[in-house]
Amino acid sequence: MPSGSNATRRPGPTRHIFVTGGVVSSLGKGITAASIGRLLINMGYTVRIQKLDPYLNVDPGTMNPFQHGEVYVTDDGAETDLDLGHYERFLGQPCTRDSTYTSGRIYQTVINNERAGRYNGGTVQVVPHITDEIKRAIRSLVDDNVDVLITEIGGTVGDIEGLPFMEAVRQFRHEMGRDNVVLCHLAYIPYIKAAGEIKTKPAQHSVQKLREIGLIPDFLLCRSEERLNKEVKDKLALFCNVEKEHVVELNDVAHSIYEVPLLVHRQGLHQQLVRRLGLPERECSMHEWELMVRHIRSPKATLRIALVGKYINHQDAYKSVTEAIDHAGYAHLLRIELLRIESDALEKDPDWAARFDGVDAVVVPGGFGKRGFEGMLKAIELCRTRPIPFLGLCLGMQAATVEFARNVLGLAGANSHEMDEKAAHPIIVLMDEQKEVVQLGGTMRLGSYPCTLTRKSSRTSKAYGGAELVHERHRHRLEFNNGYRKQFEEAGLLFTGLYVPNPDEPEKSLVEIIEIKDHPYFVATQAHPEFKSSAVSPHPLFKALIGAAWKARLSS
Repeated sequence: MPSGSNATRRPGPTRHIFVTGGVVSSLGKGITAASIGRLLINMGYTVRIQKLDPYLNVDPGTMNPFQHGEVYVTDDGAETDLDLGHYERFLGQPCTRDSTYTSGRIYQTVINNERAGRYNGGTVQVVPHITDEIKRAIRSLVDDNVDVLITEIGGTVGDIEGLPFMEAVRQFRHEMGRDNVVLCHLAYIPYIKAAGEIKTKPAQHSVQKLREIGLIPDFLLCRSEERLNKEVKDKLALFCNVEKEHVVELNDVAHSIYEVPLLVHRQGLHQQLVRRLGLPERECSMHEWELMVRHIRSPKATLRIALVGKYINHQDAYKSVTEAIDHAGYAHLLRIELLRIESDALEKDPDWAARFDGVDAVVVPGGFGKRGFEGMLKAIELCRTRPIPFLGLCLGMQAATVEFARNVLGLAGANSHEMDEKAAHPIIVLMDEQKEVVQLGGTMRLGSYPCTLTRKSSRTSKAYGGAELVHERHRHRLEFNNGYRKQFEEAGLLFTGLYVPNPDEPEKSLVEIIEIKDHPYFVATQAHPEFKSSAVSPHPLFKALIGAAWKARLSS
């Protein structure tokens, strides 16, 4: 697909597309913004994308996944909203810390400036100081090489905490000129089943809220469960004051969120946007994307994959993990049936092993705290002994080493310092440089780190195509205790990936990837490879897992 670079520069300054939401939350603004970005990239435009979130946390790093879903991590170590995962998976390009700003981060910057005397003793106010900082955040991704910047405004129009962002957008649009800025408003269009009617009134009120702030949408994107007929679209155009051809349907797709770019492409949204922004119209080839979606719609078989984690009851807590599993399935033309298992439920169920009957592979993802850890150990032991293809991620890797220490090495009391600070055999320990840290936010090993693959004949090396060095993203504080490495290796657990900060001090290398030698597929990594997977480029470790599971299915 086009990378977004193009030989002919667009006329004038960087254009801006703002995406807002109304009526209710969780409409899919992130997927919509990412889909727009994908279309523009396929037209040959250079696109950047960001999200502005109204909550007061500086970032989501200390938020419980039950509150806000997963914490996504960028290469440069920013802990961000999960929508940045959608951005990267759809656009095929990495985001940075400038791709996400929260109210907390904005206010923190303004308050720090005030304490440093940078406002010359003036009264610090929401307008202009907070709004100016929001506009600076928007411009942080703009340079001479960016054709279009897409900015998603989190929350719902009418939320009190979102007002400074809306005011900043109003000012920004005035300063840039209306021809250079487009506002796309995503609104829910409910269908009242008992009456058999589609209702436009909530969307009208949502647009009215925008107009009270001084913003008039250029495009109305209609999130609906039912198709909208011409009469409904005309009514929305009239009462929401948008052109008829700028009313776009975003009804439910049948198989996958990756169908959304095709949905908006068929309605010509990309053409309408570039016309509105005064950009040259170009061909928008969706051939490769259509081929991928065709594979999603027509799988040759179904695999059953168990996800054993601590936050299973929240749909978005492991969003990138479930997406990465699906991506790997697409690559093998397989549909994935995901079995979600709460790890602490395994600790209480005497018949817990029966939950894994018919399971083709198991993934144990990351998490924090001791709740459910023993349940993870049970699932991992089952995978090791049956054997069932297994992939461990972050805490899942740490759990795999603790299980191996207890049940293969016979080290009674083996544990992680996170679960037991007085463990007889501390297999997972806190790094020395982290022992004095008291603040939770931003203190972990975060972002992209190099991993040296140590064994060319390993499953790990084969999965990565024989590469000697790879880069993966991290989000953790504890590491494998190198004092136990010799015992593990002698018992058949291989350390196939290492982070080597200093080649002259190999004893200080950190364990990144492990695998069991005589097993169909037992691999675990300290990293979060799910953050680097996309539908068009599945992550190698997930792809190899699904491949091993399918091979085991065929041979059974």
